[in-house]
Amino acid sequence: MHLRHAAAATAATLALLFATPSPAAAAVGEFRYTYYDDFGNRAAGVLVDPDSRVCVTLPEVADPDTTEPAFAPQNLTGSTVTVFTGPDCDGDYYSLRPGGRASDRLKLRSALFS
Repeated sequence: MHLRHAAAATAATLALLFATPSPAAAAVGEFRYTYYDDFGNRAAGVLVDPDSRVCVTLPEVADPDTTEPAFAPQNLTGSTVTVFTGPDCDGDYYSLRPGGRASDRLKLRSALFS
């Protein structure tokens, strides 16, 4: 009888352990990109250890009505990143593997890390 109660308690403990949400993982490293600042000069943007599975709209180019998109992304994280032409991970997309780089022709406003 005691063995049955112990097994039930162990099963309940394991169920709670796996039901508890785990903390968000991060794509360790830097994601770099280039954008034009308010004066029309090229500027460097960077995301450090961005959260995984969370859409990140690049703050410098978030508004399509007032800014040009960012370009030339460099994925220096350990995760694959999918970049989107629109804010909020909308529009056309392209994926860069860890260590991947793209030319000035690749435009982006948001990113999603695996």
